[in-house]
Amino acid sequence: MTGSQAEVGGSAAQRVGASSAWFPVLRRYLAVIAVGNLAWEFVQLPLYTIWHDGTPREIAFAALHCTGGDVLIAGAALLGALLVAGTGEWPRDRFATVAVLAMLGGLGYTVFSEWLNTEIRASWAYTETMPRLPLIGTGLAPLAQWIVVPLFAFWWARRRVARGG
Repeated sequence: MTGSQAEVGGSAAQRVGASSAWFPVLRRYLAVIAVGNLAWEFVQLPLYTIWHDGTPREIAFAALHCTGGDVLIAGAALLGALLVAGTGEWPRDRFATVAVLAMLGGLGYTVFSEWLNTEIRASWAYTETMPRLPLIGTGLAPLAQWIVVPLFAFWWARRRVARGG
């Protein structure tokens, strides 16, 4: 094998490694998103009126239902970010760009959803203890959720790729 053939072979092996890295990263990301959001939903429940007005069954259903929605939102935001900024080499290439876009997508949807469901539909309500953004009234706890949980999930998901494993 000539030197140029060896270089091409090495490049192909690197491409296969990069292209196969996305699946375990995606799996780890969604697992952390699910567990992190479930924990966050239960922790922030006292900031919603259902904590005081709902039955234990209604409270548990709300937390599980919201966690399912959170996983769907995170997955859709990641897919959108990958379509806009991803490459065939993701997650080794453009990881931070995709992560930032996905987090912005999750944040944007959260602001809209919280406004729609608290102000327009009245599907749920905050207690007086929920800190809120001025002007639009979106709760700070759900906003923090869409910064902290995805940030940790992206960090955790990419650890092995960053180490080369």
